Amino acid sequence: MFRKGAAVAVAGVCVAVGVFTLDLVHGDPDSSFAGAGVLGRGALAAAGFALAAAGLAAWLRGGHRFGSLLVAGSLAWFLLEWIVPKNPSSLAFTTGLVLYACCFPLIGHAVLAFPSGRLDSAVERITVAGAYCVAAVVLGLLPTLVFDPAAGCNECPGNLLLVTGRDSIHDRLVRVGVWLGAASAAALAIVVVLRLVRASPTARRSRGLVLVAGAVYLGLVAATYATSIDRGLLWNGDLQRRLWVAQAVAIVGIVVGLVWSWIRARRGSSAVARLVLELAHSPPAGGLRDALAEIVGDPTLELAYPIEDAGRLVDTDGRPVVFAAGKEHTTLVGDGRALAVAAHAPGVLDDDQLVADVAAAARLVLENERLQAAVHARVDDLRASRARILEAGDAERQRLERDLHDGAQQRLVGLALSLRLLRSRLDSGAETPLGRSIAAADGDLHEAIEGLRRLAHGIFPAVLSDGGLSAAVVALAEDAPIPIHVESLPSDRYAPAVETAAYGLVAAAAAAATARVFVRAGRSDGRLVLEIDAGEIGNELEQTELDDRVSAAGGRLEVARPDGRVVIRAEFPCAS
Repeated sequence: MFRKGAAVAVAGVCVAVGVFTLDLVHGDPDSSFAGAGVLGRGALAAAGFALAAAGLAAWLRGGHRFGSLLVAGSLAWFLLEWIVPKNPSSLAFTTGLVLYACCFPLIGHAVLAFPSGRLDSAVERITVAGAYCVAAVVLGLLPTLVFDPAAGCNECPGNLLLVTGRDSIHDRLVRVGVWLGAASAAALAIVVVLRLVRASPTARRSRGLVLVAGAVYLGLVAATYATSIDRGLLWNGDLQRRLWVAQAVAIVGIVVGLVWSWIRARRGSSAVARLVLELAHSPPAGGLRDALAEIVGDPTLELAYPIEDAGRLVDTDGRPVVFAAGKEHTTLVGDGRALAVAAHAPGVLDDDQLVADVAAAARLVLENERLQAAVHARVDDLRASRARILEAGDAERQRLERDLHDGAQQRLVGLALSLRLLRSRLDSGAETPLGRSIAAADGDLHEAIEGLRRLAHGIFPAVLSDGGLSAAVVALAEDAPIPIHVESLPSDRYAPAVETAAYGLVAAAAAAATARVFVRAGRSDGRLVLEIDAGEIGNELEQTELDDRVSAAGGRLEVARPDGRVVIRAEFPCAS
Protein backbone atom coordinates (compact mmCIF):
# COMPACT_ATOMS: atom_id res chain seq x y z
CA MET A 1 0.00 0.00 0.00
CA PHE A 2 2.83 2.40 0.89
CA ARG A 3 4.57 1.66 -2.40
CA LYS A 4 1.44 2.43 -4.40
CA GLY A 5 0.85 5.62 -2.47
CA ALA A 6 4.43 6.74 -3.03
CA ALA A 7 4.13 5.91 -6.73
CA VAL A 8 1.00 8.07 -7.01
CA ALA A 9 2.79 10.95 -5.29
CA VAL A 10 5.85 10.66 -7.56
CA ALA A 11 3.59 10.44 -10.62
CA GLY A 12 1.90 13.64 -9.51
CA VAL A 13 5.28 15.38 -9.18
CA CYS A 14 6.32 14.22 -12.66
CA VAL A 15 3.08 15.45 -14.20
CA ALA A 16 3.39 18.79 -12.42
CA VAL A 17 7.00 19.22 -13.57
CA GLY A 18 6.03 18.29 -17.14
CA VAL A 19 3.10 20.68 -17.26
CA PHE A 20 5.20 23.48 -15.76
CA THR A 21 7.91 22.86 -18.35
CA LEU A 22 5.46 22.90 -21.26
CA ASP A 23 4.11 26.19 -19.95
CA LEU A 24 7.65 27.64 -19.82
CA VAL A 25 8.27 26.53 -23.42
CA HIS A 26 5.00 28.12 -24.50
CA GLY A 27 5.97 31.40 -22.85
CA ASP A 28 9.55 31.54 -24.21
CA PRO A 29 9.88 29.21 -27.23
CA ASP A 30 12.96 30.94 -28.70
CA SER A 31 15.09 30.19 -25.63
CA SER A 32 14.05 26.53 -25.40
CA PHE A 33 15.01 23.41 -27.31
CA ALA A 34 11.40 22.37 -27.91
CA GLY A 35 10.58 25.65 -29.69
CA ALA A 36 7.18 26.77 -30.83
CA GLY A 37 6.37 23.78 -33.04
CA VAL A 38 4.14 20.85 -32.17
CA LEU A 39 6.93 18.36 -32.95
CA GLY A 40 9.29 19.83 -30.39
CA ARG A 41 6.67 20.06 -27.66
CA GLY A 42 5.44 16.57 -28.46
CA ALA A 43 8.99 15.24 -28.25
CA LEU A 44 9.49 17.01 -24.91
CA ALA A 45 6.30 15.57 -23.42
CA ALA A 46 6.60 12.09 -24.95
CA ALA A 47 10.17 11.48 -23.79
CA GLY A 48 9.67 12.95 -20.31
CA PHE A 49 6.37 11.27 -19.51
CA ALA A 50 7.44 7.95 -21.07
CA LEU A 51 10.54 7.87 -18.84
CA ALA A 52 8.45 8.73 -15.78
CA ALA A 53 5.86 6.04 -16.56
CA ALA A 54 8.56 3.41 -17.18
CA GLY A 55 10.34 4.36 -13.96
CA LEU A 56 7.17 4.10 -11.89
CA ALA A 57 6.30 0.77 -13.50
CA ALA A 58 9.79 -0.57 -12.74
CA TRP A 59 9.50 0.72 -9.17
CA LEU A 60 6.16 -1.04 -8.69
CA ARG A 61 7.67 -4.24 -10.11
CA GLY A 62 10.28 -4.19 -7.35
CA GLY A 63 13.12 -2.51 -9.23
CA HIS A 64 13.57 0.38 -6.81
CA ARG A 65 17.02 1.48 -7.96
CA PHE A 66 16.35 1.15 -11.65
CA GLY A 67 12.95 2.82 -11.42
CA SER A 68 14.39 5.71 -9.41
CA LEU A 69 17.03 6.31 -12.10
CA LEU A 70 14.36 6.50 -14.79
CA VAL A 71 12.17 8.88 -12.80
CA ALA A 72 15.18 11.10 -12.04
CA GLY A 73 16.11 11.02 -15.74
CA SER A 74 12.57 12.11 -16.60
CA LEU A 75 12.80 15.12 -14.28
CA ALA A 76 16.28 16.01 -15.57
CA TRP A 77 14.96 15.87 -19.14
CA PHE A 78 12.45 18.61 -18.28
CA LEU A 79 14.98 20.69 -16.32
CA LEU A 80 16.89 21.63 -19.46
CA GLU A 81 13.99 23.94 -20.37
CA TRP A 82 13.97 25.65 -16.95
CA ILE A 83 16.92 27.96 -17.68
CA VAL A 84 14.89 30.24 -19.94
CA PRO A 85 14.90 33.98 -19.14
CA LYS A 86 11.12 34.12 -18.64
CA ASN A 87 11.09 31.50 -15.88
CA PRO A 88 8.88 33.08 -13.18
CA SER A 89 10.53 31.14 -10.33
CA SER A 90 14.05 31.82 -9.11
CA LEU A 91 14.06 28.41 -7.37
CA ALA A 92 13.12 26.61 -10.58
CA PHE A 93 15.63 28.70 -12.54
CA THR A 94 18.46 27.88 -10.11
CA THR A 95 17.51 24.21 -10.07
CA GLY A 96 17.69 24.19 -13.86
CA LEU A 97 21.12 25.87 -13.81
CA VAL A 98 22.55 23.18 -11.53
CA LEU A 99 20.87 20.05 -12.93
CA TYR A 100 20.02 20.77 -16.58
CA ALA A 101 22.85 18.52 -17.86
CA CYS A 102 22.13 15.52 -15.59
CA CYS A 103 19.76 13.73 -17.93
CA PHE A 104 22.37 11.86 -19.96
CA PRO A 105 24.34 10.40 -16.99
CA LEU A 106 21.09 9.31 -15.35
CA ILE A 107 19.83 7.58 -18.50
CA GLY A 108 23.26 6.11 -19.23
CA HIS A 109 23.39 4.78 -15.67
CA ALA A 110 19.90 3.29 -16.00
CA VAL A 111 20.70 1.61 -19.34
CA LEU A 112 23.88 0.05 -17.99
CA ALA A 113 22.20 -0.99 -14.74
CA PHE A 114 19.19 -2.61 -16.39
CA PRO A 115 17.54 -4.73 -15.05
CA SER A 116 19.13 -5.20 -11.62
CA GLY A 117 19.83 -1.53 -10.91
CA ARG A 118 23.53 -2.27 -10.30
CA LEU A 119 26.59 -1.72 -12.48
CA ASP A 120 28.59 -4.82 -13.31
CA SER A 121 32.18 -3.63 -13.66
CA ALA A 122 34.62 -1.05 -12.36
CA VAL A 123 34.89 0.50 -15.83
CA GLU A 124 31.15 1.13 -15.90
CA ARG A 125 31.17 2.58 -12.39
CA ILE A 126 34.08 4.92 -13.18
CA THR A 127 32.53 6.07 -16.47
CA VAL A 128 29.14 6.77 -14.87
CA ALA A 129 30.72 8.57 -11.90
CA GLY A 130 32.75 10.73 -14.27
CA ALA A 131 29.62 11.64 -16.25
CA TYR A 132 27.80 12.64 -13.07
CA CYS A 133 30.74 14.80 -12.00
CA VAL A 134 30.89 16.56 -15.37
CA ALA A 135 27.12 17.13 -15.56
CA ALA A 136 26.39 18.13 -11.96
CA VAL A 137 29.64 19.86 -10.99
CA VAL A 138 31.52 21.15 -14.02
CA LEU A 139 28.46 22.06 -16.11
CA GLY A 140 26.10 22.71 -13.21
CA LEU A 141 27.20 23.77 -9.76
CA LEU A 142 30.53 25.55 -10.39
CA PRO A 143 29.29 27.85 -13.19
CA THR A 144 26.13 28.58 -11.19
CA LEU A 145 28.17 29.88 -8.25
CA VAL A 146 29.68 32.64 -10.43
CA PHE A 147 26.77 33.32 -12.80
CA ASP A 148 24.83 36.57 -12.32
CA PRO A 149 21.74 36.55 -14.61
CA ALA A 150 21.03 40.24 -13.90
CA ALA A 151 24.35 41.30 -15.44
CA GLY A 152 23.08 40.84 -18.99
CA CYS A 153 19.36 40.14 -18.68
CA ASN A 154 16.86 42.48 -17.07
CA GLU A 155 13.96 40.02 -17.09
CA CYS A 156 15.89 36.92 -15.96
CA PRO A 157 15.05 35.46 -12.53
CA GLY A 158 17.60 35.55 -9.75
CA ASN A 159 20.30 32.93 -9.11
CA LEU A 160 19.82 31.72 -5.56
CA LEU A 161 23.31 30.15 -5.46
CA LEU A 162 25.20 33.19 -6.71
CA VAL A 163 28.39 33.78 -4.72
CA THR A 164 30.10 36.35 -6.92
CA GLY A 165 29.47 37.41 -10.48
CA ARG A 166 32.48 36.45 -12.59
CA ASP A 167 31.45 36.19 -16.24
CA SER A 168 34.93 35.24 -17.46
CA ILE A 169 35.24 32.36 -15.00
CA HIS A 170 31.69 31.28 -15.78
CA ASP A 171 32.37 31.20 -19.52
CA ARG A 172 35.59 29.20 -19.13
CA LEU A 173 33.90 26.70 -16.84
CA VAL A 174 31.00 26.20 -19.23
CA ARG A 175 33.36 25.87 -22.22
CA VAL A 176 35.36 23.18 -20.41
CA GLY A 177 32.11 21.56 -19.35
CA VAL A 178 30.85 21.35 -22.95
CA TRP A 179 34.08 19.64 -24.00
CA LEU A 180 33.87 17.22 -21.08
CA GLY A 181 30.14 16.68 -21.67
CA ALA A 182 30.80 15.55 -25.23
CA ALA A 183 33.62 13.27 -24.05
CA SER A 184 31.71 11.72 -21.12
CA ALA A 185 28.55 11.12 -23.19
CA ALA A 186 30.66 9.45 -25.90
CA ALA A 187 32.44 7.34 -23.26
CA LEU A 188 29.08 6.19 -21.88
CA ALA A 189 27.92 5.31 -25.39
CA ILE A 190 31.07 3.21 -25.95
CA VAL A 191 30.59 1.38 -22.64
CA VAL A 192 26.98 0.61 -23.57
CA VAL A 193 28.07 -0.73 -26.97
CA LEU A 194 30.68 -2.93 -25.27
CA ARG A 195 27.98 -4.27 -22.93
CA LEU A 196 25.86 -5.10 -25.99
CA VAL A 197 28.74 -6.82 -27.81
CA ARG A 198 29.64 -8.93 -24.79
CA ALA A 199 26.05 -9.87 -23.98
CA SER A 200 24.86 -13.42 -24.54
CA PRO A 201 22.28 -14.16 -27.25
CA THR A 202 19.52 -14.38 -24.65
CA ALA A 203 20.54 -11.08 -23.07
CA ARG A 204 20.58 -9.44 -26.49
CA ARG A 205 17.08 -10.70 -27.20
CA SER A 206 15.71 -9.37 -23.91
CA ARG A 207 17.82 -6.21 -23.42
CA GLY A 208 19.19 -5.49 -26.87
CA LEU A 209 16.69 -2.78 -27.79
CA VAL A 210 17.33 -0.95 -24.50
CA LEU A 211 21.09 -1.05 -25.06
CA VAL A 212 20.88 -0.03 -28.72
CA ALA A 213 18.50 2.86 -28.03
CA GLY A 214 20.62 3.91 -25.04
CA ALA A 215 23.80 3.95 -27.12
CA VAL A 216 22.05 5.98 -29.83
CA TYR A 217 20.74 8.48 -27.27
CA LEU A 218 24.17 8.94 -25.67
CA GLY A 219 25.77 9.31 -29.07
CA LEU A 220 23.26 12.06 -29.97
CA VAL A 221 23.99 13.83 -26.67
CA ALA A 222 27.70 13.70 -27.45
CA ALA A 223 26.98 15.13 -30.91
CA THR A 224 24.84 17.92 -29.41
CA TYR A 225 27.65 18.96 -27.08
CA ALA A 226 30.27 18.61 -29.81
CA THR A 227 28.36 20.90 -32.18
CA SER A 228 28.04 23.47 -29.38
CA ILE A 229 31.76 23.68 -28.63
CA ASP A 230 32.37 26.65 -30.91
CA ARG A 231 29.65 28.57 -29.05
CA GLY A 232 31.20 27.80 -25.68
CA LEU A 233 27.88 26.67 -24.19
CA LEU A 234 25.06 24.21 -24.85
CA TRP A 235 23.42 25.91 -27.83
CA ASN A 236 19.87 25.55 -29.11
CA GLY A 237 20.43 26.25 -32.78
CA ASP A 238 18.61 24.47 -35.59
CA LEU A 239 21.06 21.57 -35.74
CA GLN A 240 21.08 21.17 -31.99
CA ARG A 241 17.29 21.22 -31.87
CA ARG A 242 17.10 18.44 -34.48
CA LEU A 243 19.61 16.42 -32.47
CA TRP A 244 17.53 17.07 -29.34
CA VAL A 245 14.36 15.76 -31.05
CA ALA A 246 16.33 12.66 -32.10
CA GLN A 247 17.33 12.25 -28.46
CA ALA A 248 13.65 12.25 -27.52
CA VAL A 249 12.97 9.53 -30.09
CA ALA A 250 15.86 7.46 -28.70
CA ILE A 251 14.48 7.86 -25.17
CA VAL A 252 11.11 6.57 -26.35
CA GLY A 253 13.02 3.67 -27.95
CA ILE A 254 14.57 2.90 -24.56
CA VAL A 255 11.12 2.78 -22.98
CA VAL A 256 9.83 0.54 -25.78
CA GLY A 257 12.78 -1.78 -25.13
CA LEU A 258 11.92 -1.87 -21.45
CA VAL A 259 8.32 -2.76 -22.19
CA TRP A 260 9.46 -5.50 -24.57
CA SER A 261 11.76 -6.99 -21.95
CA TRP A 262 8.93 -6.98 -19.44
CA ILE A 263 6.67 -8.72 -21.94
CA ARG A 264 9.35 -11.39 -22.42
CA ALA A 265 9.64 -11.76 -18.66
CA ARG A 266 5.86 -12.11 -18.43
CA ARG A 267 5.98 -14.81 -21.09
CA GLY A 268 8.69 -16.53 -19.06
CA SER A 269 6.50 -16.36 -15.98
CA SER A 270 3.64 -17.85 -17.98
CA ALA A 271 5.93 -20.64 -19.11
CA VAL A 272 6.89 -21.29 -15.49
CA ALA A 273 3.21 -21.37 -14.58
CA ARG A 274 2.63 -23.95 -17.31
CA LEU A 275 5.56 -25.90 -15.91
CA VAL A 276 3.91 -25.93 -12.48
CA LEU A 277 0.69 -27.29 -14.01
CA GLU A 278 2.59 -29.96 -15.95
CA LEU A 279 4.54 -31.00 -12.88
CA ALA A 280 1.30 -31.29 -10.91
CA HIS A 281 0.51 -34.37 -13.02
CA SER A 282 3.71 -36.15 -11.86
CA PRO A 283 5.69 -36.40 -15.11
CA PRO A 284 7.68 -39.59 -15.72
CA ALA A 285 11.39 -39.70 -15.07
CA GLY A 286 13.06 -37.46 -17.65
CA GLY A 287 9.83 -35.57 -18.37
CA LEU A 288 11.13 -32.55 -16.50
CA ARG A 289 13.97 -32.17 -19.00
CA ASP A 290 11.48 -31.98 -21.87
CA ALA A 291 9.44 -29.33 -20.06
CA LEU A 292 12.50 -27.21 -19.29
CA ALA A 293 13.80 -27.56 -22.84
CA GLU A 294 10.50 -26.21 -24.15
CA ILE A 295 10.53 -23.27 -21.74
CA VAL A 296 14.06 -22.09 -22.62
CA GLY A 297 13.74 -22.98 -26.31
CA ASP A 298 16.71 -25.36 -26.36
CA PRO A 299 15.86 -28.93 -27.44
CA THR A 300 19.46 -30.01 -26.71
CA LEU A 301 19.18 -29.12 -23.02
CA GLU A 302 20.51 -31.83 -20.68
CA LEU A 303 19.85 -32.35 -16.99
CA ALA A 304 22.16 -34.08 -14.57
CA TYR A 305 21.97 -34.53 -10.84
CA PRO A 306 24.83 -34.14 -8.35
CA ILE A 307 25.60 -37.07 -6.07
CA GLU A 308 26.48 -35.78 -2.65
CA ASP A 309 29.98 -36.60 -1.41
CA ALA A 310 30.78 -38.20 -4.77
CA GLY A 311 31.70 -35.21 -6.88
CA ARG A 312 29.98 -36.49 -10.01
CA LEU A 313 26.86 -35.95 -12.08
CA VAL A 314 24.43 -38.70 -13.10
CA ASP A 315 21.24 -38.96 -15.14
CA THR A 316 17.90 -40.18 -13.84
CA ASP A 317 19.05 -43.80 -14.25
CA GLY A 318 22.16 -43.18 -12.17
CA ARG A 319 24.58 -43.36 -15.12
CA PRO A 320 27.52 -40.91 -15.16
CA VAL A 321 26.94 -37.86 -17.36
CA VAL A 322 29.56 -36.08 -19.43
CA PHE A 323 28.18 -32.95 -21.04
CA ALA A 324 28.94 -32.15 -24.65
CA ALA A 325 31.65 -29.58 -25.30
CA GLY A 326 30.59 -26.03 -26.04
CA LYS A 327 27.60 -25.99 -23.68
CA GLU A 328 27.09 -23.67 -20.75
CA HIS A 329 26.26 -25.09 -17.33
CA THR A 330 23.65 -23.62 -14.98
CA THR A 331 23.03 -24.93 -11.48
CA LEU A 332 19.42 -25.06 -10.30
CA VAL A 333 19.39 -24.35 -6.58
CA GLY A 334 16.66 -24.96 -4.02
CA ASP A 335 16.86 -24.25 -0.30
CA GLY A 336 20.54 -23.37 -0.70
CA ARG A 337 21.38 -26.79 -2.19
CA ALA A 338 22.23 -27.74 -5.74
CA LEU A 339 19.33 -29.80 -7.12
CA ALA A 340 20.45 -30.25 -10.72
CA VAL A 341 22.86 -28.96 -13.34
CA ALA A 342 21.52 -27.98 -16.76
CA ALA A 343 23.78 -28.02 -19.82
CA HIS A 344 22.40 -25.82 -22.57
CA ALA A 345 23.24 -23.69 -25.55
CA PRO A 346 25.17 -20.52 -24.65
CA GLY A 347 23.00 -17.74 -23.29
CA VAL A 348 19.61 -19.45 -23.07
CA LEU A 349 19.59 -19.30 -19.25
CA ASP A 350 21.23 -15.93 -18.70
CA ASP A 351 18.04 -14.63 -17.08
CA ASP A 352 18.75 -15.23 -13.38
CA GLN A 353 15.14 -14.53 -12.45
CA LEU A 354 13.88 -17.17 -14.89
CA VAL A 355 16.36 -19.69 -13.50
CA ALA A 356 15.24 -18.91 -9.95
CA ASP A 357 11.57 -19.19 -10.91
CA VAL A 358 12.11 -22.51 -12.67
CA ALA A 359 14.07 -23.90 -9.74
CA ALA A 360 11.35 -22.80 -7.32
CA ALA A 361 8.53 -24.21 -9.45
CA ALA A 362 10.23 -27.55 -10.10
CA ARG A 363 11.94 -27.94 -6.73
CA LEU A 364 9.96 -30.96 -5.57
CA VAL A 365 10.27 -32.77 -8.90
CA LEU A 366 13.98 -31.92 -9.12
CA GLU A 367 14.51 -33.20 -5.60
CA ASN A 368 12.56 -36.37 -6.39
CA GLU A 369 14.52 -37.04 -9.58
CA ARG A 370 17.79 -36.26 -7.79
CA LEU A 371 16.98 -38.79 -5.06
CA GLN A 372 15.99 -41.41 -7.67
CA ALA A 373 19.20 -40.76 -9.57
CA ALA A 374 21.19 -41.08 -6.34
CA VAL A 375 19.51 -44.41 -5.54
CA HIS A 376 20.20 -45.77 -9.03
CA ALA A 377 23.79 -44.57 -8.82
CA ARG A 378 24.27 -46.26 -5.43
CA VAL A 379 22.79 -49.49 -6.78
CA ASP A 380 25.12 -49.34 -9.76
CA ASP A 381 28.03 -48.66 -7.41
CA LEU A 382 27.08 -51.69 -5.30
CA ARG A 383 26.70 -53.85 -8.39
CA ALA A 384 30.06 -52.73 -9.70
CA SER A 385 31.63 -53.28 -6.29
CA ARG A 386 30.17 -56.79 -6.12
CA ALA A 387 31.45 -57.53 -9.61
CA ARG A 388 34.92 -56.34 -8.65
CA ILE A 389 34.88 -58.51 -5.54
CA LEU A 390 33.83 -61.58 -7.52
CA GLU A 391 36.39 -60.86 -10.23
CA ALA A 392 39.07 -60.49 -7.59
CA GLY A 393 37.96 -63.77 -6.00
CA ASP A 394 37.98 -65.57 -9.37
CA ALA A 395 41.40 -64.17 -10.13
CA GLU A 396 42.68 -65.35 -6.76
CA ARG A 397 41.15 -68.81 -7.27
CA GLN A 398 42.76 -69.02 -10.69
CA ARG A 399 46.10 -68.05 -9.16
CA LEU A 400 45.73 -70.71 -6.47
CA GLU A 401 44.84 -73.32 -9.10
CA ARG A 402 47.94 -72.49 -11.12
CA ASP A 403 50.11 -72.47 -8.00
CA LEU A 404 48.85 -75.94 -7.08
CA HIS A 405 49.23 -77.20 -10.62
CA ASP A 406 52.65 -75.72 -11.27
CA GLY A 407 53.96 -76.09 -7.72
CA ALA A 408 52.76 -78.84 -5.39
CA GLN A 409 51.33 -81.06 -8.11
CA GLN A 410 54.50 -80.95 -10.20
CA ARG A 411 56.66 -81.75 -7.19
CA LEU A 412 54.43 -84.72 -6.34
CA VAL A 413 54.68 -85.96 -9.93
CA GLY A 414 58.45 -85.63 -9.73
CA LEU A 415 58.46 -87.60 -6.49
CA ALA A 416 56.36 -90.34 -8.12
CA LEU A 417 58.85 -90.60 -10.97
CA SER A 418 61.67 -90.89 -8.44
CA LEU A 419 59.90 -93.74 -6.66
CA ARG A 420 59.40 -95.60 -9.95
CA LEU A 421 63.05 -95.17 -10.77
CA LEU A 422 63.99 -96.53 -7.35
CA ARG A 423 61.77 -99.60 -7.82
CA SER A 424 63.35 -100.31 -11.18
CA ARG A 425 66.79 -100.45 -9.56
CA LEU A 426 65.86 -102.96 -6.88
CA ASP A 427 67.32 -106.34 -7.70
CA SER A 428 64.58 -108.31 -6.04
CA GLY A 429 61.71 -106.43 -7.71
CA ALA A 430 58.48 -105.80 -5.87
CA GLU A 431 58.39 -109.09 -3.87
CA THR A 432 60.60 -107.82 -1.09
CA PRO A 433 59.17 -105.86 1.84
CA LEU A 434 61.01 -102.78 0.64
CA GLY A 435 59.55 -103.17 -2.84
CA ARG A 436 56.05 -103.59 -1.47
CA SER A 437 56.48 -100.48 0.69
CA ILE A 438 57.67 -98.48 -2.29
CA ALA A 439 54.70 -99.72 -4.35
CA ALA A 440 52.30 -98.75 -1.57
CA ALA A 441 53.91 -95.32 -1.30
CA ASP A 442 53.65 -94.93 -5.07
CA GLY A 443 49.93 -95.74 -4.93
CA ASP A 444 49.34 -93.28 -2.12
CA LEU A 445 51.28 -90.67 -4.05
CA HIS A 446 49.14 -91.18 -7.14
CA GLU A 447 46.01 -90.81 -5.00
CA ALA A 448 47.44 -87.60 -3.52
CA ILE A 449 48.19 -86.28 -7.02
CA GLU A 450 44.67 -87.12 -8.16
CA GLY A 451 43.15 -85.50 -5.08
CA LEU A 452 45.27 -82.44 -5.59
CA ARG A 453 44.18 -82.31 -9.23
CA ARG A 454 40.52 -82.51 -8.17
CA LEU A 455 41.12 -79.81 -5.54
CA ALA A 456 42.74 -77.50 -8.10
CA HIS A 457 39.95 -78.16 -10.58
CA GLY A 458 37.37 -77.38 -7.90
CA ILE A 459 39.10 -74.13 -7.05
CA PHE A 460 39.15 -73.03 -10.68
CA PRO A 461 39.06 -75.26 -13.75
CA ALA A 462 42.06 -74.42 -15.91
CA VAL A 463 40.17 -75.57 -19.01
CA LEU A 464 37.72 -72.69 -18.51
CA SER A 465 40.37 -70.02 -18.98
CA ASP A 466 42.21 -72.00 -21.67
CA GLY A 467 39.35 -73.42 -23.74
CA GLY A 468 36.31 -71.39 -22.80
CA LEU A 469 32.83 -72.22 -21.54
CA SER A 470 32.04 -75.02 -24.01
CA ALA A 471 35.24 -76.95 -23.30
CA ALA A 472 34.86 -76.51 -19.54
CA VAL A 473 31.24 -77.80 -19.51
CA VAL A 474 32.20 -80.78 -21.67
CA ALA A 475 35.05 -81.57 -19.25
CA LEU A 476 32.66 -81.24 -16.33
CA ALA A 477 30.22 -83.64 -18.01
CA GLU A 478 32.96 -86.27 -18.36
CA ASP A 479 33.84 -86.24 -14.66
CA ALA A 480 30.44 -85.49 -13.08
CA PRO A 481 28.91 -88.11 -10.79
CA ILE A 482 25.58 -87.81 -12.59
CA PRO A 483 24.95 -87.77 -16.35
CA ILE A 484 25.18 -84.31 -17.95
CA HIS A 485 23.76 -84.14 -21.45
CA VAL A 486 25.04 -81.13 -23.39
CA GLU A 487 22.40 -80.50 -26.06
CA SER A 488 23.86 -77.29 -27.52
CA LEU A 489 26.65 -75.00 -26.43
CA PRO A 490 28.32 -72.34 -28.59
CA SER A 491 32.09 -72.50 -28.84
CA ASP A 492 32.43 -68.68 -28.78
CA ARG A 493 34.44 -66.99 -26.09
CA TYR A 494 32.81 -64.53 -23.72
CA ALA A 495 33.91 -62.13 -21.03
CA PRO A 496 35.75 -63.93 -18.19
CA ALA A 497 33.07 -62.92 -15.68
CA VAL A 498 30.33 -64.33 -17.94
CA GLU A 499 32.17 -67.61 -18.58
CA THR A 500 32.93 -68.05 -14.88
CA ALA A 501 29.33 -67.31 -13.83
CA ALA A 502 27.83 -69.60 -16.49
CA TYR A 503 30.21 -72.44 -15.66
CA GLY A 504 29.60 -72.00 -11.93
CA LEU A 505 25.86 -72.23 -12.57
CA VAL A 506 26.23 -75.55 -14.47
CA ALA A 507 28.64 -76.91 -11.87
CA ALA A 508 26.39 -75.97 -8.96
CA ALA A 509 23.34 -77.54 -10.66
CA ALA A 510 25.30 -80.71 -11.41
CA ALA A 511 26.55 -80.93 -7.84
CA ALA A 512 23.04 -80.53 -6.40
CA ALA A 513 21.18 -82.68 -8.97
CA THR A 514 20.22 -86.26 -8.25
CA ALA A 515 19.21 -87.18 -11.81
CA ARG A 516 20.22 -86.48 -15.42
CA VAL A 517 20.89 -82.83 -16.24
CA PHE A 518 20.32 -81.26 -19.67
CA VAL A 519 22.35 -78.20 -20.64
CA ARG A 520 21.66 -76.01 -23.66
CA ALA A 521 22.80 -72.50 -24.57
CA GLY A 522 22.66 -70.10 -27.48
CA ARG A 523 22.52 -66.46 -28.50
CA SER A 524 19.25 -64.54 -28.47
CA ASP A 525 18.79 -60.79 -28.96
CA GLY A 526 22.44 -60.11 -28.34
CA ARG A 527 22.62 -62.14 -25.13
CA LEU A 528 23.87 -65.57 -24.12
CA VAL A 529 20.93 -67.65 -22.89
CA LEU A 530 21.81 -70.68 -20.76
CA GLU A 531 19.18 -73.24 -19.71
CA ILE A 532 19.70 -76.12 -17.29
CA ASP A 533 16.92 -78.71 -17.01
CA ALA A 534 17.25 -81.08 -14.06
CA GLY A 535 14.89 -83.73 -12.86
CA GLU A 536 15.57 -83.13 -9.19
CA ILE A 537 17.66 -80.62 -7.30
CA GLY A 538 18.68 -81.18 -3.72
CA ASN A 539 18.90 -78.62 -0.97
CA GLU A 540 22.57 -78.00 -1.72
CA LEU A 541 21.76 -75.45 -4.47
CA GLU A 542 22.45 -71.97 -3.10
CA GLN A 543 20.18 -69.91 -5.32
CA THR A 544 21.01 -66.60 -3.62
CA GLU A 545 24.73 -67.06 -4.17
CA LEU A 546 24.17 -68.00 -7.81
CA ASP A 547 21.89 -65.01 -8.32
CA ASP A 548 24.59 -62.72 -6.90
CA ARG A 549 27.20 -64.14 -9.24
CA VAL A 550 24.93 -63.95 -12.30
CA SER A 551 23.92 -60.38 -11.44
CA ALA A 552 27.54 -59.38 -10.93
CA ALA A 553 28.26 -60.54 -14.49
CA GLY A 554 25.44 -58.32 -15.76
CA GLY A 555 23.05 -61.24 -16.18
CA ARG A 556 19.64 -62.30 -14.95
CA LEU A 557 18.68 -65.59 -13.28
CA GLU A 558 15.30 -67.33 -13.25
CA VAL A 559 14.47 -70.64 -11.53
CA ALA A 560 11.22 -72.41 -12.44
CA ARG A 561 9.77 -75.71 -11.20
CA PRO A 562 7.31 -77.03 -13.84
CA ASP A 563 5.93 -80.54 -13.36
CA GLY A 564 8.32 -81.36 -10.54
CA ARG A 565 11.41 -80.53 -12.59
CA VAL A 566 13.79 -77.64 -11.98
CA VAL A 567 14.58 -75.37 -14.92
CA ILE A 568 17.31 -72.78 -14.42
CA ARG A 569 17.53 -70.02 -17.01
CA ALA A 570 20.20 -67.34 -17.09
CA GLU A 571 20.85 -64.54 -19.56
CA PHE A 572 24.24 -62.84 -19.92
CA PRO A 573 25.52 -60.00 -22.08
CA CYS A 574 27.37 -61.33 -25.12
CA ALA A 575 30.36 -58.98 -24.98
CA SER A 576 33.42 -61.08 -25.56
